Amino acid sequence: MNIRLGIVFAAGLAMLPCTVYGQALSPEQKVKVDAKARQLAAWGSDPAIVSAVKAFNSAPPAETQGMTQERWASLTLLDPVVRALSKNQLATYLKSKKDDSISEIFVSGAGGTKVAFLSKTTSWSHKGKAKHDLPMAGKTWVGPLDVDESSGALQVQVAFPVVDGGKPIGSIVIGLKASAL
Repeated sequence: MNIRLGIVFAAGLAMLPCTVYGQALSPEQKVKVDAKARQLAAWGSDPAIVSAVKAFNSAPPAETQGMTQERWASLTLLDPVVRALSKNQLATYLKSKKDDSISEIFVSGAGGTKVAFLSKTTSWSHKGKAKHDLPMAGKTWVGPLDVDESSGALQVQVAFPVVDGGKPIGSIVIGLKASAL
């Protein structure tokens, strides 16, 4: 009897993220996300972020050349490539800007590949996904309330263009903790 109850409980827990996956924001949460997004959108023209993305676009690091989604998925958190992107000057700067409402931050170059992040992302490139493609078209993107694969946090992601001279040159994605909404 106890084993059966344990199995039912475990199955229920396993399904919990599925009930949250892709959930629409409540009207109150949407107001809070929109207000925070307006505040964070300025990061897309922050000189430190723009400079790092420009440098990356003109000369991507040699160690990231030929990186694929499959190779990225196989890298550990301690891999030198991953550590370089989470410890570079832009990553350090992003850490200084993070507040308690933010669960993750990552910046991508024009091609959708990572320039810097707070922690390893699930995907190496977000090209072909709305969170990168809409900012590259000059638009803001707001995702659904979701459990993030890389951070495990219940969050909503917002994405903005990184802009130089009025033109998008990359994207920045910021995860906002659901608990802060």
